[in-house]
Amino acid sequence: MYVLGPDFPVAVIKIGTCSDLPKVNELLKDLTLKTQQIKAAGTPLTQLVSMCGVSIVVVFALLQAQAGILTIGEFTTFLSAMLLLLPPIKHLSNVMGSTAAMTAAAESLFKMIDEFPEKDEGTRDVNRIQGEVIFDHVGFTYPGAEKATLKKFTLDVKPGEMIALVGSLGAGKSTLINLIPRFWNPTEGEIYFDGIPQKELTLESLRRQIALVSQDVVIFDDTIANNIAYGCKDTVTREQIEAAADAAALTDFIKTLPDGLDTPVGANGSMLSGGQRQRISIARAFLKNAPVLLLDEATSALDTESEKHIQKSLDTLLKGRTSFVVAHRLSTIINADCIVVMRDGGIAEIGSHEELLARQGFYHHLYTIQFSKSN
Repeated sequence: MYVLGPDFPVAVIKIGTCSDLPKVNELLKDLTLKTQQIKAAGTPLTQLVSMCGVSIVVVFALLQAQAGILTIGEFTTFLSAMLLLLPPIKHLSNVMGSTAAMTAAAESLFKMIDEFPEKDEGTRDVNRIQGEVIFDHVGFTYPGAEKATLKKFTLDVKPGEMIALVGSLGAGKSTLINLIPRFWNPTEGEIYFDGIPQKELTLESLRRQIALVSQDVVIFDDTIANNIAYGCKDTVTREQIEAAADAAALTDFIKTLPDGLDTPVGANGSMLSGGQRQRISIARAFLKNAPVLLLDEATSALDTESEKHIQKSLDTLLKGRTSFVVAHRLSTIINADCIVVMRDGGIAEIGSHEELLARQGFYHHLYTIQFSKSN
């Protein structure tokens, strides 16, 4: 979790666990005190054990010297070697504490290292597709789940068409979006790009055709320019980055910054507002210039005023691209070429906005609810 302000974590904790907060604080205090007590006792105990060991060795060596087994020179050499070992032994207590802390921290790191690399069984490399996407009885079931999330989904999408995916939570919209760039592999059926089966394309070739703008924008602790150019920094010019920023309506904001595009944005974009973060994500899509665009709730986290400005940039971005738009706000997808209403992993209704309203089905029900609330 990133701290967005000095009072943000405190407010969340107080609201979420106000009744248990004193107990949690008391438990944390007790554990911290025990940790410090163990660390404090480590050094004296190590020194005590070391000195006891040295004392035993000295007594044993004196007895041998008196018996004539050891000479004075050998005794002195042996004793000096023992005394030289004391400082490293004293440091063992500190090392053990640090080792235990590092071991706990390393568990998550090793877990990530042990993850299997993403399988890429594709062999075909395509420079740029036209944008035709066909879903042929596509189904998907999450690992360990008993019920399929997506069932026999079939749809033909022509190049340049805007497809809107609507429906209630759990209908399978985001799952379908994740199948297009092969974040997950379909458990049945096939997806075709310009007639080429998805599984035959290499991951690099496939994902080069796709740009993603989601509600969860990932911003790196770097400059605005490097965030916009993420994934294609070595293949684009400064002028192209500036053009992408301008297309995403970022220019006015960038001009107010002392370092312009070279201004750092902080960890997870903590120095940016929600609208500015979203515009950086849109600028990335402009810069990538992919023929297929995925919009997964791109404006759901924004206020009404910010959404209006972002929507203008999105309208420009959508032109000439095959796009799949997931949206709960139906006002943003009224002009879609085709609206797919999903329910229980399948297609419940399909058609244009006017056609679906005329049928007075599930889409009409959703539309009526939303606009009656807004009014």
